[in-house]
Amino acid sequence: MFWFWAIIWILGTLLFASLWAVVAERRGVEYVIALVSALIIIANVLATKVITFLWWAVPAGFIVYSTTFLLTDIISEFYGKKAAARAVWCGLFADVIYIFSLFVVLHWDPAVFWDKQIAFSSVLGLSLRITVASLLAYVISQFHDVYAYHLLKRLTGGKHLWLRNTLSTSVSQLLDTVIFISVAFYGVFPLAPMIIGQYLVKLFVAVLDTPFLYGVRYFYSRKAICSRRTLLRLR
Repeated sequence: MFWFWAIIWILGTLLFASLWAVVAERRGVEYVIALVSALIIIANVLATKVITFLWWAVPAGFIVYSTTFLLTDIISEFYGKKAAARAVWCGLFADVIYIFSLFVVLHWDPAVFWDKQIAFSSVLGLSLRITVASLLAYVISQFHDVYAYHLLKRLTGGKHLWLRNTLSTSVSQLLDTVIFISVAFYGVFPLAPMIIGQYLVKLFVAVLDTPFLYGVRYFYSRKAICSRRTLLRLR
């Protein structure tokens, strides 16, 4: 049962994100950028729960968060480096707004008849150290992903889509994991087991997302061919 729901969750999240990227082909890149911001917030909320995946304890938001790397690679591939950087900045701004709003709400006195304040604070309560670690890891890893993707695309002459997607995401996820866990938990928990476990799980998702990127490219290329044929007929 675990494997069934785990695969459904991973493949379903990657599929929905890819389909939204297909919608963006007609509606505009802003649709994908908006989804990146939304996934960042969802991942933050889900991460308040720790789950066991395979043999490792990981934040429950890891699949949603890992999907943002697929989306920034899609943006990089079809809309360029500047658009991908905009997606990262929008995700960061959304994260800051979420953290600021949550901080205010946590310290706002509840209504006299609302008795869920302790539960609310225990689940969504903010740790300054973890908050700083999250923002720092996000900025460095996501911008590295954008930079590495375009560097690999240039070095390979635009070939080997699987290589630039997998390699850029794998290294970026490693940076994200090492930075977050080191800053958040240094001196509190043993770092090596946490880093290894979380990275291997993220690497698993990074490998799985490559076929979805190929699927999106197939759709975009088909649309481009159809558009060229239409222009030729009009001439």
